[in-house]
Amino acid sequence: MQVNQDLPEQRKKQILSAALKVLSEKGYEQSRMDDIVEESELSKGAIYWYYKSKEEVYLSLVDYWFLQYSEGVIEAMQEKKLASEKLKALFDFFLDQFKKNSSVFKVLVEFWRLAGISTSFNLKLQKVYSEFLDYVIYIIDSGVSNGEFKNVNPRITALSIVVNIEGMNWFTLFKKSGVDAKDYIDTISNFILNGLKKKEYK
Repeated sequence: MQVNQDLPEQRKKQILSAALKVLSEKGYEQSRMDDIVEESELSKGAIYWYYKSKEEVYLSLVDYWFLQYSEGVIEAMQEKKLASEKLKALFDFFLDQFKKNSSVFKVLVEFWRLAGISTSFNLKLQKVYSEFLDYVIYIIDSGVSNGEFKNVNPRITALSIVVNIEGMNWFTLFKKSGVDAKDYIDTISNFILNGLKKKEYK
C-alpha cells in the first residue's frame, strides 16, 4: 500500500486554513484548540500530531498567511514588464483580496498586536516582513536602474508602499470611515507612482 506523501502537507493546510478563520473571528486569546478542531473537521489527535499548542499553530499561520499572499503577488506581477506596472499590480492584488474577504486583513492586525507582546511572534513577523519588503525594494531598484523611476531611495520608497497597503486594515476596523477602499487604493497608488515615474513614463 502506497502512502500518500502529500497527506501531511494537506493536513497542515487544512488545520491552518481553519486557524485563519478562527483567528479572524475570535482573536488569539478567545480562540481555543477546540475551535480549530471543530473548524478543520479533524480529530483533536490529528491536530496535536502536527502542532503541540495554540501558539505553535498561530506561529505557523504567519508563514501560511504570508506564503498565500506572496504567491498571489508574484503571479499578479509576473506578466508585467515595467516596474510601475508591477507596483500597480501589487496594489490591485491587495484590493482584490480585500474585496473577496476583508476579514483576512483582521488577522494581520492580530499578528501586529501579538508581535507587541510576544517575542516569538515579533521575530516571526519581522522575518516575513523583511522578505516582502526586500521584494518590493527589488522592484523599485529595477525601476531606478532602467531609468523608469527617479533616483529615489529604494528602501524608503518600498517601506512607504508597504505601509500604505497596510492601510487597508483601517477599512476592516472602521467601516464608517467615509472613504471607499477602492478609492483609497486608487488615490494612494496614483500618488506614489506619479511621484516615482520620470516624465517620459507618465
